[in-house]
Amino acid sequence: MALFMAADGAPLPAVRSFERTTAGAELNVAVGLARLGLRVAYLSAVGDDSLGRHLLDCMDAEGIDRRHVRTDPYHPTGFMLKAQPRDGADPEVEYFRRGSAASCLSAADLPDGALPARLLHLTGILPALSPGCRELAHAMATRARAAGSTITFDPNLRPRLWRSQGEMIAELNELASRADVVLPGLAEGGLLTGRAEPAAIADFYLSRGVRLVIVKLGPGGAYVATADEQRTVPGMPVAHVVDTVGAGDGFAAGVISALLEGLPPAAAAQRGNAVGARVVQYRGDCEGLPTRAQLDALLSM
Repeated sequence: MALFMAADGAPLPAVRSFERTTAGAELNVAVGLARLGLRVAYLSAVGDDSLGRHLLDCMDAEGIDRRHVRTDPYHPTGFMLKAQPRDGADPEVEYFRRGSAASCLSAADLPDGALPARLLHLTGILPALSPGCRELAHAMATRARAAGSTITFDPNLRPRLWRSQGEMIAELNELASRADVVLPGLAEGGLLTGRAEPAAIADFYLSRGVRLVIVKLGPGGAYVATADEQRTVPGMPVAHVVDTVGAGDGFAAGVISALLEGLPPAAAAQRGNAVGARVVQYRGDCEGLPTRAQLDALLSM
């Protein structure tokens, strides 16, 4: 999606000007991985409009392979409005993506050759957008599993997009059970599993065949669990939180990049904590995502 960030601190109905940039959980992760030097391909759709061209230009600037991003002449590019954050709290946001090009994706948009890759990253947003998007998410998981690719899954709950909470829980837990790595937040994991403690949330997914569960604990860091190891990796202190949106996507980019480099789970969580901590110090979803040099400097502190 395109993102319009408020240029002043007024509530959204009173904002008079906005700054345009980019948004979308999967795109945030793609940008984060590309900035860390990995080869990234992205599958989506944009409208044949100025917002769509803006997003395509941003992907090109970040070095993201967009050959599987379709331009849809019949549906517009989705966008969102975001108020300025206050005192580190989650900012007010409004989404305008119903009927957007991305929400009209389906399994037919998965062309031959789009997979395999070494890793496929999915979130719970794609299957929430429409029945066609849900089919696409499962088709991608099926093809990745057949190819032996690693699958990472971030629930990224959006309850308003689902017909019911029960449907959301059932669908997302089904997708999670097809993944190798699951990255829930503590509140997300509690809602999806009915369990309150990080260890119990991790056990829920490990018992369903997931190999690695990392539960995001916010400032408290992350709880890492495999069949052989369970530990908490401390968070990285942040003196001043500017904008929390996108922190989880930054965490995912940090974890995925580390796993692809062969680092152990605890080190992957440490990198995820570092990237997430940097993201919350910047306005915007992607602005704080570090380059490799910036990440190295951050981890050396």
